[in-house]
Amino acid sequence: MLDRREFLTTCSAMGLGATLFPGTLWALAHPGREVTLEMIDEAAAIADVPIPPDTRDAMLTALNQRVQSYEAIYGLHMANGVAPALDFNPVVGKEGAPGTKHAPRLSAAPAVASRETPKRLEDLCFATVRELAELVRTRKVSSTALTAMYIERLKRLDPTLKCVITMTEERAKAQASEADRDIAAGRYRGPLHGLPWGAKDLLAAKGYPTTWGAGGFEHQMIDEDATVVQRLDAAGAVLIAKLTLGALALGDHWYGGITRNPWNTEQGSSGSSAGPASATAAGCVAFGIGSETLGSIAAPSTRCGCTGLRPTFGRVPRTGAMALSWSMDRLGPICRSVEDCAIVLDAISGPDGHDRTVRAEVFNWDAGLDWRTLRIGYLKSEFDREPQPPTPLFPTTTAAADTTTPEARQKREESRRQQDAARVHGEYDKRYDEAALAKLAAMGVQMTPVELPALPWQAMTTVLFAESAAAFDELTRSGRDKLLTGQGPNDWPNSFRAARFIPAVEYIQANRARMLGMEAMAKIFDQVDVIVAPSTSVQLTITNLTGHPALILPNGFRGTDAPPFDSHQGFNNYGGPGTPVSLTFLGPLYGEAKLLAFARAYQDATDFHSQHPTL
Repeated sequence: MLDRREFLTTCSAMGLGATLFPGTLWALAHPGREVTLEMIDEAAAIADVPIPPDTRDAMLTALNQRVQSYEAIYGLHMANGVAPALDFNPVVGKEGAPGTKHAPRLSAAPAVASRETPKRLEDLCFATVRELAELVRTRKVSSTALTAMYIERLKRLDPTLKCVITMTEERAKAQASEADRDIAAGRYRGPLHGLPWGAKDLLAAKGYPTTWGAGGFEHQMIDEDATVVQRLDAAGAVLIAKLTLGALALGDHWYGGITRNPWNTEQGSSGSSAGPASATAAGCVAFGIGSETLGSIAAPSTRCGCTGLRPTFGRVPRTGAMALSWSMDRLGPICRSVEDCAIVLDAISGPDGHDRTVRAEVFNWDAGLDWRTLRIGYLKSEFDREPQPPTPLFPTTTAAADTTTPEARQKREESRRQQDAARVHGEYDKRYDEAALAKLAAMGVQMTPVELPALPWQAMTTVLFAESAAAFDELTRSGRDKLLTGQGPNDWPNSFRAARFIPAVEYIQANRARMLGMEAMAKIFDQVDVIVAPSTSVQLTITNLTGHPALILPNGFRGTDAPPFDSHQGFNNYGGPGTPVSLTFLGPLYGEAKLLAFARAYQDATDFHSQHPTL
């Protein structure tokens, strides 16, 4: 248990010594300590609710009874996977019928299938799922050989990339052998049969640790396979590794180091799906599975030059995956092409009878869908906007006028320097967004300007902080959060503690505001089938709150004249010369088929996805 003196000293160092926070949290964590009148006064200031002095005495009895009820709930020691008895449904208005499921309609067999198998199998390391599938189906390449190649490549490159937490080599070899036997016997299961893949290590795989990338969880064993793992097993895919994620799904820092961007190994791969993006970009797996709550597929896909799909909320079951925010978490593929994402989504989507948020809406991939019939919108104001410094994921308040100490002045000067550098990078990268619009026009795409709802979206992320603090409540109360890698003001331990001061009323109010946003977004998607957006725009926060799908794909590479990479630039995706930039396509709820068809047309017209890092 955390020592009380150490706890209060830490709070004081964080500027919280004079607030309710230390005393109240300690009181709630230890039976026998009571709420006091002073606590009510200070809590009222934090909650922004005036409490008349003559009403405080009447509150004491009720509040102390409530503390006892908290203790009763704490005594349940609920596992992370226990979801609240409230299910988020992003659909507003009348709900449509689920539709009829049919087998995916793939593109024509790729040219690689008509050529001789390369003498050096590693020459296939960057092949797409569609290409590898055809080689395995026609038995030009065995799953066993392909698996051995990717395993060897992972082992060789991981000391540089730090993208692997646990190799699942024994499991992989058995699956690959089974795949070869089945295919030889004519029992072909589809385009993922025999293909090696990697899982973000928040997905449980029986017999192997599921570490969540976090100190204190290095040896955690979860005695089940996540639904997504089960479904990929059923599709014949071969799990070769549990890949890295930032500790408890934040950033690219995990207990073993920093996962690296294959295009610039001096830079982290961003996060939190750091490992799946790094390994996929580096040609170490055929595809990866990541997760997103607020940018965790989008950010590493951008930085590593991958094609990443964040599906509609309620499309893919999260059973057996670490929960961070029950109303925002999503699982999705990180691949080398759009069609690869479609193939993987087809295998992992649909209800499993456990995750109650997953709906029976079918996903039917049709590579022949005529994208020219689609109504395309674009975020004109976001493309026109002058570059601004990125909004930090966890904003902190600083005393801007504090010039009393050299340290304060140095901190403010460093912040100003970073903002200036961000503007320079943003101005440079704007050319890629402009080129994307020009390319779409050249393709004959008629785009309608649309504007996203002007609502306090950042304020609504209260939902994420409240839910994540609940998901890891026992970690906070026990003091074991001090084992996590990051302990700064923007890391989970501090965020979880601060979130305990979010009033229940404000959590509900944030969700009510969220409903207004969902209704407004539904009206926009009544007018268009796809929206083209800059990856760094406000759409990222909006669509994670409203549940809409997004496809992120590479959109070029910075030239030798690009501003240099700065390791102090935090959550943005500026990477220096030779690193990728991205473009984002948004779709309506459960509209992935049209979204992917249009994004594939753009990807085929640009061909940025066929470029790969040299390692």
